[in-house]
Amino acid sequence: MPHEHHAARRHPEFVVLELGAGFGALIIHTDAEMHGVEVEISSAADDERRSHKEVLERVAGGDPAYTAVFDALPAGEYTLWVRGDAWARDVTVDDGRIAELDWRGALRLAR
Repeated sequence: MPHEHHAARRHPEFVVLELGAGFGALIIHTDAEMHGVEVEISSAADDERRSHKEVLERVAGGDPAYTAVFDALPAGEYTLWVRGDAWARDVTVDDGRIAELDWRGALRLAR
């Protein structure tokens, strides 16, 4: 059975976000150019300890949307990394809330 790359397919499934006391979520909106790119996240206090999500193609209002979704994040400040470079520092995730970043056009600016 051939191995399927997770980001290669469209993801029509609903995203369920775990929010609550002490933790929230972060959604990063991107262009199609970032489809499949791995975004890493670290606590602002510890750049070395990171987790990651891929930018996936999803559907929003019938149109393609490219997002990386981090849920169940402890409330606090974060740094976001792409290809080893810090793209955003001091990103705040609040208790029970969804933070959003708009990186559409960001890949062109980073070149």
